[in-house]
Amino acid sequence: MNSKVENPILKTILSLLLWGLVSVMSVGAIAIFSLVNPPPALALDYNKESLISVDFSGRDLTDSSFTKANLRSSNLSHTNLEGVSFFAANLESANLEGANLKNATLDSARFTKANLTNAVLEGAFAANAKFDGAIIDGTDFTEVLLRQDEQNKLCKVAKGTNPITGRETRETLLCP
Repeated sequence: MNSKVENPILKTILSLLLWGLVSVMSVGAIAIFSLVNPPPALALDYNKESLISVDFSGRDLTDSSFTKANLRSSNLSHTNLEGVSFFAANLESANLEGANLKNATLDSARFTKANLTNAVLEGAFAANAKFDGAIIDGTDFTEVLLRQDEQNKLCKVAKGTNPITGRETRETLLCP
């Protein structure tokens, strides 16, 4: 039996079908690769946005900017916020439990009644930040620049050990 395809129209149809099959398989392979190896996060600009009660939990928002954003009651728990700018942002009643805020700009931000349980703020710049009524159990404030009055206020409620860094909250705040 001769397996050669002699008809030129049939050859063209078979070539197109083969090309389509290869294309579909390539797209599928790329989709699977993207699921297994997600692309790195891109820094996003949320400056001056109203983001009340938005769920950002578990996301990678490295180097994003939330300058003057309203994040009241938003969920930022277990979020990578390393290098993020929250300059003058409203984080009242926000959930930042287990968040990574290393080297973040928190200057003039309001964390009134925010949940910072087990968050890591190492190296963050928090001059003029307000933490009135914030929950800071297990929060790591290592090398965080705070106003003295805010530091004193936080020392009154500081307790716990951060499960990620192993540091005691009171020690990282340099409490007496």
